[in-house]
Amino acid sequence: MLHLLLIIIISGFLSVVSITSVQAQLFKRKLLPNLLKKHPEYFKNILADPAKYRIQIIYTQINRDKQNQPHFKTFTYRLNPHEYFYPASTVKLPGALLALEKLNNLHIPGLNKDTPLRIDSAYAKQTVVVTDSTAPNNLPSIAHYIKKIFLVSDNDAYNRLYEFLGQEQLSEVLRQKGYSDVRLLHRLSVGDVGETTRYTNPITFYQNDKIIYQQPLVQNTRTYSNALKNIHLGKGYYNARNQLINQPMDFSDRNYINLETLHQILKSVIFPEAVPAQQRFHLTPDDYDFVLKYMSMKPSESSFPHYDTTTYYDTYAKFFMFGNRHKTMPPNIRIFNKIGNAYGFMIDNAYIVDFENKVEFLLSAVVLGNEDNIFNDDKYEYETICYPFLINLGQVIYQNELKRTKKHLPDLSRFIFTY
Repeated sequence: MLHLLLIIIISGFLSVVSITSVQAQLFKRKLLPNLLKKHPEYFKNILADPAKYRIQIIYTQINRDKQNQPHFKTFTYRLNPHEYFYPASTVKLPGALLALEKLNNLHIPGLNKDTPLRIDSAYAKQTVVVTDSTAPNNLPSIAHYIKKIFLVSDNDAYNRLYEFLGQEQLSEVLRQKGYSDVRLLHRLSVGDVGETTRYTNPITFYQNDKIIYQQPLVQNTRTYSNALKNIHLGKGYYNARNQLINQPMDFSDRNYINLETLHQILKSVIFPEAVPAQQRFHLTPDDYDFVLKYMSMKPSESSFPHYDTTTYYDTYAKFFMFGNRHKTMPPNIRIFNKIGNAYGFMIDNAYIVDFENKVEFLLSAVVLGNEDNIFNDDKYEYETICYPFLINLGQVIYQNELKRTKKHLPDLSRFIFTY
């Protein structure tokens, strides 16, 4: 009789656990859809056909324990690693991290992110760099390129990191870290396609008259297959001769990195101790501070480079919550992020902090605004679809975080910098 009673009690307990587990899973699946549905004034049109807009969202709540250690709960909406989107400038984040890691791994005395460099030309379409008028000493360096990448998403700065890293290293090192869904194949905004993508410039690092390190012309002989099935998008596109081609555009030779990978790379920078050791980047404490500082710095806070704040306003390149609105960011809020937009796709990948209200969360999202379904025609709905979606999504998640009860309020002093 006692044995039977014990079985009944255990069965009942397991049933409760099972129901609780199912409810938790259901909550995880429903949270983002429910938040979006609560705001038809923002999301009604997009929710009517989310596939058309190729929406994907990842939202990670952060709960701290007594020791201020972070614990994560992640929610997704339409997350699909097999649904292609063009990542645009979001690839600059892994590019910057890998460049710093490469410098550290070379272990050469005198070689660091501030060491001046010269870039030579040794293959078709390559260009020379000797000076940088935006740097305090008029000399280019890896550090200065990274500053420009995070402050205003400078394309040339990324292209120089691409040339330092080489095509093979960009993708292969990320794969070795466990970021498998990655193909970073080309420079940005210079028509870099085909054979020229495989060759990267000779680079010399020096101090005064002394050569610290020389890297020759590098050729990548590897080829990269595309695992994605649907890499042809739209119903037409304009080719390099400005001719309309009435067939889907082939993105198979374009960059690819899925949203979950971008989210995880960001998490590895913000919370390196919270990701597997394999996924971390080999950065020094100073490197981490440097990256976090410039990811969150406003253009007006930068002396070198100096930016015209009419063009590069406070919330420039902060798509979540602010978008293209020329607003002043409240002093209690900082956004550590990397955005991208091209071919009608708009992406933001961000860690958002409110120091005053003890709010922190990770948010990544992509949206497509291309109503005519034609690519490369410079007719994209950034203003009417993409910006409003990301602004409103950021605000809705932020408001949700303001209301969310936390057992232990976070100590966010790690993310306070002098700008």
